[in-house]
Amino acid sequence: MPPERRRNVNELIQHYRKLRGYTQEQLAPMAGISASHLSKIEQNRKQPSPATVNALADAMKVHPSVLTGQPYVEELEDDKLHELVQPLRAALDLYDIPPDMPTRDRGDLAAAADQLCARVRRTELRGVAAALPALLQEAITAAHTGRTDGDWATLASLFRTAYDVAAKLGYHDLSSLALERMAWAAERASDATVVAMRQYMRALVHMRSGTYTPGQQLILSGHTLLEQAEAGRVRDVMTGQLHLGQAVLAARSADAATAEEHLTEAARFAEITGEAGRVHWLSFGPTNVEVHRVSALVEMCRDAEAVEVASRIEFPVDWAPSRVAHHHCEVAKALTWTGHRDEAFGRLLEAKRIAPQQTRHFPQARAVLDDLVDAARTSEDTLAGLARWFGR
Repeated sequence: MPPERRRNVNELIQHYRKLRGYTQEQLAPMAGISASHLSKIEQNRKQPSPATVNALADAMKVHPSVLTGQPYVEELEDDKLHELVQPLRAALDLYDIPPDMPTRDRGDLAAAADQLCARVRRTELRGVAAALPALLQEAITAAHTGRTDGDWATLASLFRTAYDVAAKLGYHDLSSLALERMAWAAERASDATVVAMRQYMRALVHMRSGTYTPGQQLILSGHTLLEQAEAGRVRDVMTGQLHLGQAVLAARSADAATAEEHLTEAARFAEITGEAGRVHWLSFGPTNVEVHRVSALVEMCRDAEAVEVASRIEFPVDWAPSRVAHHHCEVAKALTWTGHRDEAFGRLLEAKRIAPQQTRHFPQARAVLDDLVDAARTSEDTLAGLARWFGR
């Protein structure tokens, strides 16, 4: 007997609506959409935007990841990633109990942590998840015994990598725990830019859960923290990145004027810093400003504008594959909603080529694929092949 087909976000919305005992007419206004819009979503005639998913989740009192079906455990098991999560969870849990183990030279340990950051940007998720727990244990011991700012900064970097891995795999509870650990280490490192970065990443967690006002408040606190940092390129990069976060949060809230204001500020800082992909591995610079401009336009359903802006973007040769693949998925969404389905399919294939593990576990990529599978008729066999790859 073939395995049961996994329900997509549209079907899960309908399932939880009925489970909560709501009619479409009752639930739709609670989420700020029309009943006809909700009906089209449940009939697989329209893919919900992330903001709509968040609003529906809030109305039904569930986390948005429940509606997107994350984490995609079966696919994680196929990729041999699910088995790596528990050791990471255990390492995060024992953050304040250093194991009795030898540690390498401080500089070598910092270099190893930096290399894991680079590997995440190359989307080597399996390798990073396998190596991270042992390296975390070593860094925890080094920080507790050495107690220097550098030791704590290395540990904060590794907790940040744990956040990145957990978030990309859809374990949002684990990513939040990693951020708490990052804050604990960053405060001991006495590095205002690292603490501000943690506020930025917390804001992203709130954006994914649909709580935009707390997200904006966290970023404002990040700006305040940066006032304590030494003036220079690192502070400018972090300040610009905070403005990019504010832009996308404003776009999610349908505040176009505020989004544009923060994009303009980010562009101003990018002119000063230039491409700064290795500064805290944030990929900040002029390219990232335009990539976030596309993100903001997609969030506001200004898809034709998003496609036009995306057509002008040329990525630096050393730009992080994780960011390039993420961008292709966002542009694929805009292309689908403007009727350019063949081009959208090509963007998904490019994202798969660049970052297969990340793309397979990215809800937006799966939503675009669902839309293409439902809408396309002329390239059914090719789409079916990609659908099987996504576990559909």
